[in-house]
Amino acid sequence: MHKNVRKVISSLAALVMAGTLILPCGCAKKTQLIIYNWGEYIADETIEKFKTKYPQYDLVYRTFETNETMYPNLSNGYDVIIPSDYMVCRLIEEDWVQPLDWNKLPNVTKYMDPMFRNVTYTDNKEISDQVLDYAVPYMYCTVGLVYDANKITLPEGTTDPAVIWDVLFNENANYSVGMLDSMRESIGTALNYKGYSINSMSDDELKEALEILVKQKSALHPSYGVDNLKDKVASGELAACMSWSGDHIIMLDRIEELGNSNNIDLKFVLPRGSNWSVDMMCVPTNCKNYDGAMDFINFMYDPEIAYENCEYVGYSTPNTAAKDMLDPEVSGNIYYYPDEAVFSTLEFYYTSDKLEERYTELWNTVKASA
Repeated sequence: MHKNVRKVISSLAALVMAGTLILPCGCAKKTQLIIYNWGEYIADETIEKFKTKYPQYDLVYRTFETNETMYPNLSNGYDVIIPSDYMVCRLIEEDWVQPLDWNKLPNVTKYMDPMFRNVTYTDNKEISDQVLDYAVPYMYCTVGLVYDANKITLPEGTTDPAVIWDVLFNENANYSVGMLDSMRESIGTALNYKGYSINSMSDDELKEALEILVKQKSALHPSYGVDNLKDKVASGELAACMSWSGDHIIMLDRIEELGNSNNIDLKFVLPRGSNWSVDMMCVPTNCKNYDGAMDFINFMYDPEIAYENCEYVGYSTPNTAAKDMLDPEVSGNIYYYPDEAVFSTLEFYYTSDKLEERYTELWNTVKASA
């Protein structure tokens, strides 16, 4: 064997033994990055674009339907989770999430709507003041009623919760209705119907909310669900349903896709005293890929990415540059992007151990009723 060839082989062998040889085989090991988000809450192309920009990560994407179904699974180990504001506050209190490194989030610093720095996320000021240390807004929405105006008539411009929610709770209704299979939303709607706070801890008010939900279940047999409700409304199976504002946009698209635009005139109306909420990206304390989590959160705030994701999902974007790209009919809709006057009539969901225990007990009673 030629002396130079032997030298080359010898050198290569030494590099392999030392573990320092980098071979152009595309076999570099990827670091797993696990995202845990709501169902139907990200564009497929957004995921693919992230994979292209960050090929060093093996992205695993998993979904949940409600905050309450997400919570028991946190021990499974995720790198980014996207719960709602009240759950974020609970997770901060319980030390389930860790601080974000804002030095690694330049897009968030530049494009996050400053209004989110002035939000009271919970009635515990100490926790509320810490929220943006642990989480950044992903999307936000309001809770209202979607209904087929060809079957149901409401007074134009009404914001009266007793009038609006009666569509769902009137025992004499001759149409099918849907309810979000989500404890805080459904209990909050019953409380709001009677003019009470959606965070009420009054025994009398909660008893009344329980009676409303149990009677509704017995008399109207509502469809309970989350993502499945969108298809039931779009097909015409349900004439009315409680809904997050972003789902109204998705339902309109599906109605058009199904060719039902001439048959269904779907409206969204927002009662005063109802909920507005912010779903937020945060990093669990048992995260295994912190740098990857920072890259994902920052990527989601790229204006083009945020715009495309918002267009697909239908919910309201907290990204100022992305909002500027939207159709003015969307960005100017006060149900999707409330102004200060509308925000002042709405409530956040608050949380505490006592509240969670009381509401869980009530919700379990509703679900177990005939």
